[in-house]
Amino acid sequence: MSTVTHSARIVGPIKFQAPDGHNDAIPVGPCLIEELDPYRYGIFWGRDGEESAVLMASQVESAESSGKLVLLD
Repeated sequence: MSTVTHSARIVGPIKFQAPDGHNDAIPVGPCLIEELDPYRYGIFWGRDGEESAVLMASQVESAESSGKLVLLD
């Protein structure tokens, strides 16, 4: 199975729960998105892509429909 990576832009902070249980947010700016499986996406951001989060597909769809996430390709 090949992985497809998309360029995107976060237009409004997207909240998520970090693995350690605390709430965090993906900041405004450029990012990359990879579909991990039909239910989860990896989001990568930061100067060198060093920050990441795993979001449920429903969270990504909600961020897109609300305008907080814009796919660029």
